[in-house]
Amino acid sequence: MRRSGAVLLLFILVGTALFAAGTKEAVSDPLASLKAKGKLSVGVKVDVPSFGYKNINTGEIEGFEIDLARAVAKKIFGVDQAIEFVPVTAKTRGPLLDTGELDMVAATFTVTEERKKSWDFSKIYYVDAVAVMVKKDSPYTIFKDLNGKTVGVAQSATTKKSLEIGAKEAGITLKYSEYATYPEIKVALDSGRIDAFSVDFAILNGYMEDSCRLLQERFAKQDYGIAVKKGNMALLNVVNETIDQLEASGELAIMLSKWGLK
Repeated sequence: MRRSGAVLLLFILVGTALFAAGTKEAVSDPLASLKAKGKLSVGVKVDVPSFGYKNINTGEIEGFEIDLARAVAKKIFGVDQAIEFVPVTAKTRGPLLDTGELDMVAATFTVTEERKKSWDFSKIYYVDAVAVMVKKDSPYTIFKDLNGKTVGVAQSATTKKSLEIGAKEAGITLKYSEYATYPEIKVALDSGRIDAFSVDFAILNGYMEDSCRLLQERFAKQDYGIAVKKGNMALLNVVNETIDQLEASGELAIMLSKWGLK
């Protein structure tokens, strides 16, 4: 009995020591659990040329936000390959972040006061504005010409709200048709099921063809930031440090230029 008790006591002491060591490691390194996982899971777009787009020739996802996410991974793990890209849409990116399937989202995510209630955002790394695309042979030359017409927008995006404000100021009314992806909206425009396609200018620019043109008006400044789960300040701090360092070194400007962005 004495021997059994001594063995039990030894197990308790060892377990306590291991627990204390693990706790100390977690406290000293708030990213310990992420490092233990061995990779950074990032929600990205795969249908936005220049930002996040799946190259049909290589099968690889590429773009400015992809490079930015890799820079964050490199700061955490020392290599930019310790990363997993998960395709998301405007509708799925938030829920996947909430469930923990994603560590962060870099997917043309516009920062708004309403969204800040649900997720924490990094400093702004790109500024855009909502634009409107129509078919080149359409009769629409200015925004007011779309009075009573149907505009295709992405589900759960801020575009519809921005256009509603613009329409009110212009004294017109619009109808909306919501789609899950941008290619679906472009197909709807090409087939005549909608009269216009609206989203941020940089995104629309990736879908420009000779058969289309953009109206001159712009609506609602769109500030892009990387999103993390509410309260994940450890990761958010690393993201902000990465962006700061890229800006200070001039690398961020080089990355933007690489993908044809200003």
